[in-house]
Amino acid sequence: MEVALVTHNFSLAYVAQNNATFTPLLYSITGMWSALEGSLLLWSLLLSAVTLSVIYYYRKEATDAVVGWATVVLFGVGAFFMYLLVAPASPFVHNPAHVLQGAGPNALLQNNPLVAVHPPLLYAGFVGFTVPFAFALAMLITGRVQDRWQLEQRRWTVLAWGALSLGIILGAWWSYQVLGWGGFWGWDPVENAALLPWLTATAYIHSVIVQDRRGLFRVWNLSLAVATFSLTVLGTFFTRSGVLESVHAFSSSTLGPLLIGFFFVSVFVGIGLIAWRGDRLRSVVGVDHPLSREGLFVANNVLFVGFAIVVLLGTVFPLLYQAVNGAQVSVGTPYFASVAAPLSVALLGLMAVAPLVGWRTADARVLWSRLRVSAWSALVLVLALVAFGVRRPTVLLAYFLAAGAAGAALRTIRAVLVAAHRRGRWRGALRAPSTGGMVVHLGIVILALGIVTSTSYTTRAEVTLASGQSTVVSGQYVSFAGFHQVKLALDTSLQLDVNVDSHQLRPAVTVFNGRGGTTVGTPAIDSNLWRDVYVTFDALGGTSSRSGAQVEKNLPAGSVVLGVTVEPLLAWLWIGGLIVGLGSALSFFRRRHVEEAV
Repeated sequence: MEVALVTHNFSLAYVAQNNATFTPLLYSITGMWSALEGSLLLWSLLLSAVTLSVIYYYRKEATDAVVGWATVVLFGVGAFFMYLLVAPASPFVHNPAHVLQGAGPNALLQNNPLVAVHPPLLYAGFVGFTVPFAFALAMLITGRVQDRWQLEQRRWTVLAWGALSLGIILGAWWSYQVLGWGGFWGWDPVENAALLPWLTATAYIHSVIVQDRRGLFRVWNLSLAVATFSLTVLGTFFTRSGVLESVHAFSSSTLGPLLIGFFFVSVFVGIGLIAWRGDRLRSVVGVDHPLSREGLFVANNVLFVGFAIVVLLGTVFPLLYQAVNGAQVSVGTPYFASVAAPLSVALLGLMAVAPLVGWRTADARVLWSRLRVSAWSALVLVLALVAFGVRRPTVLLAYFLAAGAAGAALRTIRAVLVAAHRRGRWRGALRAPSTGGMVVHLGIVILALGIVTSTSYTTRAEVTLASGQSTVVSGQYVSFAGFHQVKLALDTSLQLDVNVDSHQLRPAVTVFNGRGGTTVGTPAIDSNLWRDVYVTFDALGGTSSRSGAQVEKNLPAGSVVLGVTVEPLLAWLWIGGLIVGLGSALSFFRRRHVEEAV
């Protein structure tokens, strides 16, 4: 398929629909996952690679019944997706007509290089969750539910979780750069489809730690492994069945019944096996104290799974309502934000406390001795913010809890480094079980502060400027110097020359060749560690335009309407996301024998 795309072999219908002779090499390569059939081809490729990796990794234990049954499950899942490629969604259907030129990719899939990394990472995360699902079923089939395999699968889950986390963050960055609305997350149904397995996988990663230390949560962990995989299948149904309207979704297809059927099979098989082995899954001990570490992990799981249920209900409710009443209804941002905001506060609070409390018991004196440095530091930070004019209680609370969470993470990392120094094993410290997890916590803290600050203090303005005029938006000096047209083989764009604090930006309206000459707005962003200035070309003054720009007849010819958005600290959202990816990589390569110090 890649050879056909790069060589523009239009004898394949898929190539003719998603490629053209003027398509740049990068977007010819990424054309493989630019439409439904090709995306399933990439999915199957990644699933095959994961299956091969698991078989190779456990080759010395190939005679173990759990490994054998897990391999059977992996092959079964792979067979299903291969069937989709062979029958209803084949990417190798020949074009009945002789075609000299293709339609080219969707305009939004050929104007930003993130298309090369976001979908593969997202799919790698989805596909990676097949491994803990396969081993969960294998343990239930063999009855070896108390073996080490559940804990072993945390490693593979962390790898898939890290890939999905990066995929979601890069997807938000991509959306921010190309869609022109100045935001990064709109609670779109397809965005929610990626978030759902991320939430349950996060709960799974944490609760497996409790099973490792206390032997608790066996039923819960197996259920989460099944739920996470099943939600990836459900997300595939959302994006590839045509039931949802979204800028992120593929076109409608005949795959809906097959995918939703596979989803229900996965759920029913998992639930049935868990019910069958219920007697063997009971724990002989329980949570001794609600404020112990395992008690706080329970609270963590309730928050993540509860939020997943809220997101799932908000995503499927419009579909159910339309099926019952025949009318359309939408569930918007206020519904999701009303739950996401308090949930985020609660999770930051847990991150500030949970790493510092002990197992089984809660000693207030010991906890305060571990917490007091970060607590006082957080208080000083809040007082400093107040001194600099920050007055919003939600922002101050977020910074206080985030500082506490960062302090807890740094204290844990420091303890591991001290223990490693005593043993003379510095390299082992980086691979200790807690190091990667605390690096992830630091990334989450930075990411959360970027979101809280940017959304709380965003300034949006629409300004009309003639050539040579300027204005000030939230302290940023914006001037318009004129416009010019740029013609390329791929597209034709009307670009503006805009200066933001002496930095030149070129927002544009771009008409892409192919697909009927699709017109998209191309925002320009001036970004640094302190703020982003996001400029869009909203309208052109005059009576007519061949550039695709919206024309405002009431404006003088040559003047433009600019959308200017100023967002403080937004760059830290992307930085935090990259740190999360680093932490998950450290967790995957962890060393189990290194003792965890607190």
